[in-house]
Amino acid sequence: MAPTLDIPGMRGRLAVVTGASDGIGLNIALRLAAAGTDVITPVRSAAKGEKALSRIRQEVSSAKVSARSLDLSSLDSVAALVQELTKEGRPIDLLINNAGVMTPPNRQVTKDGFELQFGTNHLGHFALTLGLLPLLRAGRARVTHQTSIAARNGEVLFDDLNSERDYDAMKAYRSSKIAVALFARELDARSRRDDWGISSNLSHPGVSPTNLLNAQPGLGRDRELGGRRVIRFLSRIGITGTPESAALPALMAATDPSARGDEFYGPRRTVGGPPARVSLWTPFASMENAPRVWDASEALVGARFAV
Repeated sequence: MAPTLDIPGMRGRLAVVTGASDGIGLNIALRLAAAGTDVITPVRSAAKGEKALSRIRQEVSSAKVSARSLDLSSLDSVAALVQELTKEGRPIDLLINNAGVMTPPNRQVTKDGFELQFGTNHLGHFALTLGLLPLLRAGRARVTHQTSIAARNGEVLFDDLNSERDYDAMKAYRSSKIAVALFARELDARSRRDDWGISSNLSHPGVSPTNLLNAQPGLGRDRELGGRRVIRFLSRIGITGTPESAALPALMAATDPSARGDEFYGPRRTVGGPPARVSLWTPFASMENAPRVWDASEALVGARFAV
């Protein structure tokens, strides 16, 4: 039996969901729209964004969804979206930082010169969240950050954040996703300390056959990752998840009335199954490095995103 999740009525609330043009993010946006949420989907590809909106509207006739332009690998693009939403002035109730890139075989950099995975998965969302902080505070928002099962081990590469001396695709990916988790925890701690009125928590989707594993020529990967065939098989027999079930932990973290800041949600069996509150993994169980991630990230993205 496929895992399910009851989402409370969300009519009149505003959610911003990154990475909602396909896969897990699209399923998050679809379920939020079905619950009555007004959903903004910032996307890099306008064509993919429109296709996603069409699907949501087809499945949810009452959906209130709109797309915005966002390339998380460009701080100028992040700043432009922040400016656009700030001008519109509507408080944000939910921010789900879901988008990401995974393991390009050769080191690539963002438009600002950061290693692509660290720059996109972490720094782009870091800048977006801080830029939107006034709107998040106005909405007393919940911010949910999507980490990865790869973050169960490894560390933030503080001595080589941009993998300039040595590039290992998986180590860089783990580093970016552990940084995401530590930022999530530090954001909640600073909100409680300084009375920002927002809560920040974490989720991970487990394992599912998503487009992260596809051939992606833009990342220099001309064929799908070998494990994707195995994951597809395991998904079909219910061991790992589907893009629909993999969306549920983030949805629980973002919408469950009992969910709180600084909590972690994932599939009950780690790789798949019903969503549940789970224990923090070792690389981010301690808060020791959380302020260090924040300070290093703030220095990298610059004063325009500083709190």
